[in-house]
Amino acid sequence: MKNEENFKPFISAERKMPEITVTSVIIGIILAVVFSAANAYLGLRVGMTVSASIPAAVISMAIIRIILKRDSILENNIVQTIGSAGESVAAGAIFTLPALFMWQKEWGGEPPSLLNITIIALCGGILGVLFMVPLRRALIVREHGKLPYPEGTACSEVLIAGEKGGKGAAVVFAGLGIAALYKFFTDGFKLFASQIHFEFNKFKGGFGTDVLPALLGVGFICGSKIAAYIFAGGVLGWLVIMPLINVFAGDNVLFPATVPVSLMDSFDLWSYYIRYIGAGTVAMGGILSLVKTAPLIVRTVSQTVKGVKEEKNEKVSEKRTERDISIKIIGITILLLILIIWIVPTVPVNLTGALIIAVFSFFFAAVSSRLVGLVGSSNNPVSGMAIATLLIAAVILKATGILGREGMLSAIAIGSVICIVGAVAGDTSQDLKTGFLLGATPKKQQIGEFIGVIISALTIGGVLYLLNMAWEYGSEELSAPQATLMKMVVEGVMEGNLPWTFVIAGAFIAIVVEILGIPVLPFAVGLYLPIHLSVPIMIGGLIRWVFDRNKNSKKNVERGILYSSGLIAGEGLVGIILAIFAVIPFKDGVLSDVIDISGIFGLGGIGSIVFFILIILSFWGLKRKA
Repeated sequence: MKNEENFKPFISAERKMPEITVTSVIIGIILAVVFSAANAYLGLRVGMTVSASIPAAVISMAIIRIILKRDSILENNIVQTIGSAGESVAAGAIFTLPALFMWQKEWGGEPPSLLNITIIALCGGILGVLFMVPLRRALIVREHGKLPYPEGTACSEVLIAGEKGGKGAAVVFAGLGIAALYKFFTDGFKLFASQIHFEFNKFKGGFGTDVLPALLGVGFICGSKIAAYIFAGGVLGWLVIMPLINVFAGDNVLFPATVPVSLMDSFDLWSYYIRYIGAGTVAMGGILSLVKTAPLIVRTVSQTVKGVKEEKNEKVSEKRTERDISIKIIGITILLLILIIWIVPTVPVNLTGALIIAVFSFFFAAVSSRLVGLVGSSNNPVSGMAIATLLIAAVILKATGILGREGMLSAIAIGSVICIVGAVAGDTSQDLKTGFLLGATPKKQQIGEFIGVIISALTIGGVLYLLNMAWEYGSEELSAPQATLMKMVVEGVMEGNLPWTFVIAGAFIAIVVEILGIPVLPFAVGLYLPIHLSVPIMIGGLIRWVFDRNKNSKKNVERGILYSSGLIAGEGLVGIILAIFAVIPFKDGVLSDVIDISGIFGLGGIGSIVFFILIILSFWGLKRKA
């Protein structure tokens, strides 16, 4: 309580400033759609997403403060709140919902309806915000000074240093423009390949890299250590386990493959064996992360229940900076959403599933909110929570007689809602921390969160449909790694058709890694994904390592993060545009075939290497100007 009483925000409670305005809502909605689409593309390609809070805040300042000449830091805060809320809905949705499209292809049925996707995303997003509201006092106010909330604190610093907003926005837009042009040249015009691969035929392994700027940005934002853990997982899979499988199996046929191992290349070995080992490692990593935080979980839930009881007994504060949405409204809305999930026929969830959602949504919202306060949103193990939920939900559904396709669809729907709840609750926590430090009105921020999740929920279905029509989930262009993993988990429980030897081996690899004191989840993600994604992430991490060692490290890193955010957004947006081109009919093909000039001006692998090196060197242009 001492921290709560002594803390003074940047804008005092007595001072009133514009917050939710037509300008802030419109700009916030635009950024929510942009970052939601970009993050969806990134997550479906590499299985990872990044926070949009800081780039949204910087772009907001450039528009509101520099262009429109308006001076309201709280208005800027609402913009980043709406923008980042939209991104978090996409992050939760792409981890699970593409599994519905992949089953539709396998079963020859109809894809999930847009209404189905929208309701799942909408319910998950709104529940994520609602469950976080009663946690605000317990975790953000009373734990101030104990829970740092890294992204939320960093975002408040960026907004307070508003006079730097124009330069910062220029860096974001520079990254966006460069990545957009690069993406058009490589995957649009196909001037050079977006992937380089080397096959070691005798060694029976492979090595290569995706030469894409967004992956460099992911590595820079994650940092050198996390990037190294991801890369180490890739090396273990492609340069250690693959050769060993070949040595021990040779001309034998190992399930689930139907041809001898000796006839396979590295991509076949990854598809049939390595990704199952990686799936076991990721699943065990998620379970271990929950086990380690069990005491924290119990304490958080206890504090939350206690805080809700105290709030009922206290009079509502008249101070602007302490106003939340009414707990009665929250309770009624949560009940209505659970009923909607149960009753609406397009959502494949029965009463049992709705009750699972109600219990686990609150549970994981509390866990997510505290975890991001300690380790940041980038390290929030949402996928681990989703895996645990899917395992429990699938077992319960199977035990109650809901089997086969019905049970699998229901399990994924349950997991989707809870995954979105966890992602949104974590993001909302960071946003409310930013508002707490700035002196924003919590109730208005919470309304901003609702606007962001509603807009993203209304648009994410269209984005998912578009990307699936263009390339199909599970393909080389759009592997949807996290959703593929969730699909495998549900199928394993419902049908028992997984190659359990490889899955269990992966689980024990996770245990060994945990014993060695290495963070399991980033290592597991590297083992699960193709090494071609790990290599550029590692290069981005090395660039960050060089920046961290410079005497102007803080300024360099800040500019590098903004530039990286621009690279991710630019590539993601052009990815969406290319998906549109890929589904527009044109003569005997599609529009994307028209802009393919590879047969005339193709530069091959040399062009890929040269242009990728130029993107790497562009970071040093930032460093010299710092």
